[in-house]
Amino acid sequence: MTTIAIVLGSTRPGRNGEAVARWVLDLASRRSDVTYELVDLADHPLPHLDEPVPPSMGQYTHEHTKAWARVVARYDGYVFVTPEYNHSTTGVLKNALDLVYAEWNNKAAAFVSYGSAGGVRAVEHLRLIASELQIATVRAQIALPLATEFEDFSTFTPSDELTPQVGEMLDQLEAWTRALEPLRAGDDA
Repeated sequence: MTTIAIVLGSTRPGRNGEAVARWVLDLASRRSDVTYELVDLADHPLPHLDEPVPPSMGQYTHEHTKAWARVVARYDGYVFVTPEYNHSTTGVLKNALDLVYAEWNNKAAAFVSYGSAGGVRAVEHLRLIASELQIATVRAQIALPLATEFEDFSTFTPSDELTPQVGEMLDQLEAWTRALEPLRAGDDA
């Protein structure tokens, strides 16, 4: 069965992202034929990239890198949930992406972002990073402005019209994830 990770890309105390990620997980879990799981980066404390050779070489030496590689490899696709910090994504998510390489290849990703401008600039950066990691990104994304989707800028209160938008995003993600299966099967050969 296809398994997709919803990657919560913020570890900040009091983060808004946990409510957002759980909302996406709730909507995704109602779907059939695909399993969705939450991967909270707070549960995977990763040091800054500390491998002696580039991750693209696949020669991981540290146990924390090998453990993270096993987590990433388990999934066929990803939904990245990210805030926008200083016109980009979080350092912790960028580091998690940078730490391994082949485990991300030939998979698909979608994005759910939040921030003062809906987090769209964070997603722009993530799309560039994903391309280098050979992750195919889908067009549909969810951008959540703090002023309209969060009461007092902190309590997540999603609008009803967002539910079908999440459905469209997940439809695209599932289709692309399945389309890339032959490429991933070639990775196992």
